[in-house]
Amino acid sequence: MSVVIRLARMGKRGERKFRIVVKEKRSRRDGDSIETLGSFEKGKESGKQNLKKDRYNYWLSVGARPSETVARIFEK
Repeated sequence: MSVVIRLARMGKRGERKFRIVVKEKRSRRDGDSIETLGSFEKGKESGKQNLKKDRYNYWLSVGARPSETVARIFEK
């Protein structure tokens, strides 16, 4: 099973809000996830963030691969 860390869209139409989730690679973007690592709101100054960095590091240690966008968000 290949596990990835990626963004899942949420909120009303036209809003740019995302959840950062851990899920299986083959599942749908907004489908069921294994764990939610936080949320991210795009467009504000440096983005409004609510992140669980300790859980992110755990999932990286067990082999999950983050998307490019998620990796950039957690670098900040």
